[in-house]
Amino acid sequence: MALAPVATPVVLFETVGSTNQEALAQAGGSAPRWFVARRQTGGRGRRGRPWASEPGNLYASLLLVDAGPPAHQPELCFVAALALHDAVRAITGIDPLRIGLKWPNDVMVDGAKLAGILLEGAMGPAGRSATVVGFGVNCAHHPAETPYPTTDLAAAGFPTDPPSMLAALDAAMRERLGEWSRGAGFSLTREAWLRRASGLGRAATVRTGGREVEGVFEALDFSGAMVLRRADGVRETFSAGDVFPSSAAPV
Repeated sequence: MALAPVATPVVLFETVGSTNQEALAQAGGSAPRWFVARRQTGGRGRRGRPWASEPGNLYASLLLVDAGPPAHQPELCFVAALALHDAVRAITGIDPLRIGLKWPNDVMVDGAKLAGILLEGAMGPAGRSATVVGFGVNCAHHPAETPYPTTDLAAAGFPTDPPSMLAALDAAMRERLGEWSRGAGFSLTREAWLRRASGLGRAATVRTGGREVEGVFEALDFSGAMVLRRADGVRETFSAGDVFPSSAAPV
């Protein structure tokens, strides 16, 4: 896989178990740095779910060291989602009405999931915290047997090769990380995410910790937690969970 120009250093693999695992193993090395593979044999999503990783899509993990105070690390999922949204818009010129963000960090095209984003952390030497932001972007194909709609850029009408996607994503991540400013700029990140939110103001179901809660996705609080207004008027916040439209198949 020949790379397009990328400002951030890149470690490239033909085949690897997981780019996130490779990045975590190098938490004591130089950063930022991308770990990119043409194919993964052990790709995974949130909660350890397997992530199909055949050639043709982008599998890339960005290693960050001491990116910000520990209390602000979870905000990076919003930074990553915005960056990928920016990159897709930049490379395809897609109508903004066709693309949106589902809480907390799913990029949706035509109501279907385009990519997976997984954040993981580790401690490097001298107590420095390392964060890995993993991206699996469906460029050429997408899994067919999933409990929710999925898509890819080619199916959406925008054939895109992984190296071009990486170059656009690298530029967007550098810009969004600068805006976030180690957490000091999260209010800007939050506002930008809300402007691109999919499902805001609509009925939703949140599944977390064995519970299933229905309500209306009303807002993000100032930490990035989802605020759900239940039918009884009570507002409940969620910092983690799976979100589904209440009247449709999960997305």
